[in-house]
Amino acid sequence: MRKKVALVNQRYGTEVNGGSEEHCRQLAERLSKIYDVEIITTCALEYTTWDNYYPEGETEVNGIKVRRFKVEKSRNPVKFKKISDRVIGAEHTIEDEEEWVDRQGPYCPDCIEFLKKHASDYDTVIFMTYLYYLTVRGMNLKLKNAVLLPTAHDEPPIHLMVYRDVFENASAIIYNTVEERDFCEKKFDIYDIPNTVAGVGIEVPETIANDGKYNTGLGDYMLYIGRIDESKGCATLFRYFTEYKKRSGKNINLVLAGKSVMKIPDRKDIIPLGFVSEEEKYSLIKNCKFLVLASEFESLSMVVLESLAYGKPVLVNGNCKVLRGHCHRSNAGLYFRNYFEFEGAVDYLLEHPREYEIMGNNGKKYVDENYRWEQIIKKVTDLIESYKNYTD
Repeated sequence: MRKKVALVNQRYGTEVNGGSEEHCRQLAERLSKIYDVEIITTCALEYTTWDNYYPEGETEVNGIKVRRFKVEKSRNPVKFKKISDRVIGAEHTIEDEEEWVDRQGPYCPDCIEFLKKHASDYDTVIFMTYLYYLTVRGMNLKLKNAVLLPTAHDEPPIHLMVYRDVFENASAIIYNTVEERDFCEKKFDIYDIPNTVAGVGIEVPETIANDGKYNTGLGDYMLYIGRIDESKGCATLFRYFTEYKKRSGKNINLVLAGKSVMKIPDRKDIIPLGFVSEEEKYSLIKNCKFLVLASEFESLSMVVLESLAYGKPVLVNGNCKVLRGHCHRSNAGLYFRNYFEFEGAVDYLLEHPREYEIMGNNGKKYVDENYRWEQIIKKVTDLIESYKNYTD
């Protein structure tokens, strides 16, 4: 009989737009060729409120069994901000942190109750993303078969006391990058927990139907893909881009693909496309000059790897160790830590065609050698098959 593996994630579905959620779906679909895979999740679609969207109960998504539980309390942004101001970077109690976890959500006690009763039905339960309620409360159950895939980085919440048990209760850990592992092991003193650095597999289509129509009227452009949010560095990106255009006069646009939760400057050279399909996304990457990402907090960044796979250099925030690590190891990207480094990097990518081509080839090689699904799945399955030898 095949082993049973459950993946626990805060949202799940083809309509869900999110890095760890997309990672979860891709991982589940490939693990299902080896194990009996089931998803344990909520009925939420949007992370801002966690309002119930999908029907409660069992369903299938791309052939994978999905078990959904209702969110009991939607997230109230005003109340959540109020408690965040009291907890993040301020003096507080562990009780404040527990309330913060509940208010951040998705608050779904029925899901935790199910895990309490049925976790032993699975050989392995993989909790994805350290941050949210399901992982915090699920890891607090101290399950012997709990594997953590944290997608962690050095951000304010990870320094809360409540997260120590999330990491220390894991029977094994799957990291996305070497930088993530190094940070987590120093932060939580978990050197002795079995682990692997796996990441995510990257597959991009060589040919794209209707490729040209997605880029009509965009001109030469740098591309941002993801949630358009201040927490993703977008305010900095807009400020730097505006200053760059004023100082350089170069004819390049900034194209944005993703849902916006902040005001976008009303400029002809900043072009918001909103949410785009996978086909549109790949076409935009394939035809851009380079990808730009100003976020300080990334645990992997699939879109950076997808861009490198297309031979497109990346320009990223140098304050993010993970993104800086991609640039160093691949020799296919540049990074900035202030405006003048941003300006110099953009100029370099636009004015050095020979070096630009070399960087593109380096990026393809980097992804091919490190981020193919067969390599990723082998690392994950090797850990699943071996971690109990250390914990029994």
